Amino acid sequence: MIDDRKIKILQSIINDYIITGEPIGSRTIAKKYDLGISSATIRNEMADLEEMGYLEQPHTSAGRIPSSRGYRLYVDKLMEKKELSLDEELFIKSSIIDAALYEVDKIVRQATSLLSELTKLTCVVKVPSVRKSSIKSIQLIKVDEVNLLCVIITDTGIIKNSLLRLKGSPSVDVIEKINSILNYRLKDLTIEQINLEIINKIKMDLAGHEDIFNSIIPALYETLNDSDASDIFMEGTTNIFNYPEYNDIEKAKEILSLLNNKEYVSKLIKSDNNITIRIGDENFLPEARDCSVISAIYSLGDRPLGTIGLIGPRRINYSKVISIMSEVIKELNESLSNQSLR
Repeated sequence: MIDDRKIKILQSIINDYIITGEPIGSRTIAKKYDLGISSATIRNEMADLEEMGYLEQPHTSAGRIPSSRGYRLYVDKLMEKKELSLDEELFIKSSIIDAALYEVDKIVRQATSLLSELTKLTCVVKVPSVRKSSIKSIQLIKVDEVNLLCVIITDTGIIKNSLLRLKGSPSVDVIEKINSILNYRLKDLTIEQINLEIINKIKMDLAGHEDIFNSIIPALYETLNDSDASDIFMEGTTNIFNYPEYNDIEKAKEILSLLNNKEYVSKLIKSDNNITIRIGDENFLPEARDCSVISAIYSLGDRPLGTIGLIGPRRINYSKVISIMSEVIKELNESLSNQSLR
C-alpha cells in the first residue's frame, strides 16, 4: 500500500521530470518542494517507490525517473486537470470552423494538424472507412467525348472520384438517365450491401448502354473497396526529435519504424468512446514500450467515424495534452454534425 508521503514524493518527482526530462534526486525534491522531511528520508522513500515499481533508476544517473506504473498512478489519481485558457479554446474552435468549409476528410486532417501543433506530439488519425460508409449520391459528369468523371459522395462526407473511359459518346440526356438509375438503386447502400441482385437490376435498367455499365461497376468497387490500412493519416512525425528521449539513434529508429507501420499504428490508437491513455507496456507492442498513446473516437452524432491518437514518449504533460485533445474532439464532433446538416 502506498502512503500519503510516498504519494507526495512521487507526484513531485513526476511533475519535475515532465518539465526537465532529467532524473530527479532527493536533494532536488527537498529543495523545491516543502514536504517537511529531510533529503535522507526522501531518498529512503524513493528507494521504496523504486522497489514498489513506481520509479526507475537509469544506469547512468543517481536520480530516479517515473516508471510506466508511476505514470499510470499519476494519470489516474494524482494529476490536476489543466483548464485551457479562453484564447486557447477560441483558437481551437476557429481552426476547426475554418476547415468546416471543406469535406469531412479535410476537416479531420485539419484537426490532426492542429493537435500535432498544439501538443508537439505525433498525431495519427484513422479516417472514416469507405467500406462502411453508405452512398449519399453518385454523379456522372461528361469530361469529353469518351471520358466520364464518376463522383461518389458518402454519408460520412468522403468524396471519391474516378475517370471512366467509354467506347462511345453518350448524350447529356442519357447521362442524366443513368445518374437517376444509379442513385435510385445505390443510395444509402454500403459497398458490402451492393450484391449480385442489385447489380443485375442496374444491368437491366441500363439495357442498351452495356459499355457504360461495364465501366461503372468495376470502377465503383475499386473506388469504394479501399482497405482500412490506407485510411491512416499522420502529422508531426518529426516532433519526437524535440524530446531528449529520442536523442539515442537506436530509439529514434525504433519509433520511426513503428510510425511507418500502418498496421501497428492502427492497433495502437484503438479507443473506446472516452479518451484512452496507454503508457509504456500497456501498448502491448514491444516497439511502443517507451511510448504513451492518447486516443479518442470522433463521431457524427452517435455514430463513431474514426479514431485520433497522439503518440510520444512516456514523459509528456498529460494534463495539458488531455485537455487539448478533449477540446479538439468536442469541436470536431460539433463541426462534423453541422456539416452533415448541409
